[in-house]
Amino acid sequence: MSKIVEANAANGKAEKPSLFQKLLNKVEIYGNKLPDPVTLFAAFTLIILVASAIFSSLGVKSVHPGTGEEIQVVNLLNGAGIRSIVETLVPNFTGFPPLGLVLVVMLGVGLAESTGLVTTFMKTTILNAPAKIILPTILLIAVLGNTAADAAQVVLPPIAAMIFAALGRNPIAGLIAGYATVTGAFSANLLVSMLDPLLSGFTQAGANLIDPNYVANPAINWYFMIASTFVIIPVAMFVTTKITEPRLGAYTGTVEKLEKATPEEKRGLLWAAIALALYTIVILLLVLPENAILRNQETGGVIVSPFMTGIVPIMLFAFLLPALAYGFGAKVLKSDKDVAEHLTKAMSGMGGYIVLAFVAAQMIAFFGMSNLGPIIAIEGAGFLKGIGFEGLPLILGFIAIAALINLLIASASAKWALLAPVFVPMFMLLGYDPAVTQVAYRIADSITNPITPMLAYFAILLTFAKKYDKNIGMGTLLASLLPYSIAFAIFWIILFVIWFLLGLPLGPGGGIHLPQ
Repeated sequence: MSKIVEANAANGKAEKPSLFQKLLNKVEIYGNKLPDPVTLFAAFTLIILVASAIFSSLGVKSVHPGTGEEIQVVNLLNGAGIRSIVETLVPNFTGFPPLGLVLVVMLGVGLAESTGLVTTFMKTTILNAPAKIILPTILLIAVLGNTAADAAQVVLPPIAAMIFAALGRNPIAGLIAGYATVTGAFSANLLVSMLDPLLSGFTQAGANLIDPNYVANPAINWYFMIASTFVIIPVAMFVTTKITEPRLGAYTGTVEKLEKATPEEKRGLLWAAIALALYTIVILLLVLPENAILRNQETGGVIVSPFMTGIVPIMLFAFLLPALAYGFGAKVLKSDKDVAEHLTKAMSGMGGYIVLAFVAAQMIAFFGMSNLGPIIAIEGAGFLKGIGFEGLPLILGFIAIAALINLLIASASAKWALLAPVFVPMFMLLGYDPAVTQVAYRIADSITNPITPMLAYFAILLTFAKKYDKNIGMGTLLASLLPYSIAFAIFWIILFVIWFLLGLPLGPGGGIHLPQ
């Protein structure tokens, strides 16, 4: 039950919870009655298998709007389907993208936590900073995190939880605020990120169906994304302080009390800072010079380059090397055996995630193999085309449909590959620049990210949360994440409507209307 309701009852307050609080309470109560997430994902997997057999026998199919290829539901319970399941079960797991990413990054983050580097850093810096800037700084880093693609969804939430715990605030609230912001604001940024050229490629392909000469600049949404950053951060701050923390209440678990840093810890922190500085210089030398090793060897660019695709191992060593330097400097580590012991300790809590990842990997893989996802997306697009809306209401309807599809297909590029060939040409024929369609899609793709279990990082969020409360359920997480999705949707769409009505440019080469 919500901490707000419990507190009111304890204090004899007469006021009733608001309608919104009642909704969140219901989400929490019924969500927590759901089976264990492993069981739940297994049940979803079974439902997908049965649905594939049923809809395949009914001959359900669609036509891919981009290629003209006919897409049929694939029966995963006939002979060929069962053979596919048996043959792909292991590759589904070992090839599950978040599995390697999470385990690799957690080697570095876990060692930094195990040796005490994170704790000492918080003692000497964050805890001495003005309280008013700590939360907005965490949220700004979360918004900028999509520059590092999916890695931020693994790194930032547990660090935010540790910071909240050190400040005497509920660490689960920090965990949720970090996760909700890094996923729910996935397209907002002050920088052009890896996602921009990825999406603009599909946008251009869709636009070329109408105008073969159209070229999509990867930065066509940049101005709007910069403005979005300054909308998302205060909204996330409000939700965190006014809804999330009051609902979760004070944390009653055990939190390490932070004392002043010892001389050994300060020496270790200095060594860690030197190691990080040297490592940063090495990375800059590998990226900044013309024809540098980690640049794109064909174009010389950085956005699409080995640097961006290799961001996970780069982040691993950004945590691992300072953690090692700190450990030896603070005399926490004295030999290679100590290093191995701390690494083992750092990874020992990941067993639950590995089990959950195995089941989630199968569910997501089978959903893709069945073709149910693409068909739902195509039919959803067809429905929107047929409802008779025009202008801004049509674009807002597109945002709503794409946001709902995002609950089933979490991959931004996979959805846009299906939707861009439909909506980019359709809106171009109505006189709208492809940049408008792309930015509307990016809003939709982001706002429901926090609440979809189909986003593989939801599983790691639950793993992190259980570190602080072993009995926490999916209902509590969803009830805490839902306000972020709702608030992001409301204020981001308001920003879009204002931008649209004023006719402001969305980015370099990206306007609202096509040139007459």
